[in-house]
Amino acid sequence: MTSPIRLDKRVSALLQCSRAQARQYIEGGWISVDGVVVETPQTMVTTEVVTLAAEASAEAAEPATLLLNKPAGARAADLPALLVEGNRFADDASDIRLLRRHFQRLDALMPLDDGASGLVVFTQDWRVRRHLLEAGPTLEQEYMVDVSGEPTPWAMPKLTQGLVYRNRALPGCKVSWQSEQRLRFAIKDVQPGQLPWMCSQVGLQAGQVRRLRIGQVGLSKMPEGQWRYLPVGQRF
Repeated sequence: MTSPIRLDKRVSALLQCSRAQARQYIEGGWISVDGVVVETPQTMVTTEVVTLAAEASAEAAEPATLLLNKPAGARAADLPALLVEGNRFADDASDIRLLRRHFQRLDALMPLDDGASGLVVFTQDWRVRRHLLEAGPTLEQEYMVDVSGEPTPWAMPKLTQGLVYRNRALPGCKVSWQSEQRLRFAIKDVQPGQLPWMCSQVGLQAGQVRRLRIGQVGLSKMPEGQWRYLPVGQRF
């Protein structure tokens, strides 16, 4: 009877490579066990058929960054459950191979209020994390806000500069009407509850708040509840 051994040890013997290289093949999603991709080097195998994908690369898999279109009303704690294979945007143009490991150890960045919808970021990449933590307040964000009510005189100049929110003078921003019931904000360093409060200061009641863009990265036509990869080389 064949004794079980770790998959990385089997792959190392099969390919005549180091255990470290075998782990990279496995973690990169290039190894199948009886036709099923297995990404965990510690998986125990016996007589199963272990194969290497023809296009395999021994380079370490790059950490992933996922862009989610958050549904309105979804709480932060609910969002990881949406990051599953079945919710990947069908028109994701990143050409990144989906790996199970891409859903592990994700940091949530640039959060939204529970009632808001739109673009949020999850990443495994320390470079993306550091950039958004350090440069996030300087990145322009684009929002659409549905409003009702009659704006006060000089509403637009007041929205674009001069408001003070929670003892903080708000930086200047760009605001324009998209329709009679919708405002577009191009704004930096948005704090929780800020956009509805800004609208209230000029006689408007904010309804749906939707973030369309962070820096140079936008939602595109991705439906709510779906996600896509940040393409390699694209920057916020």
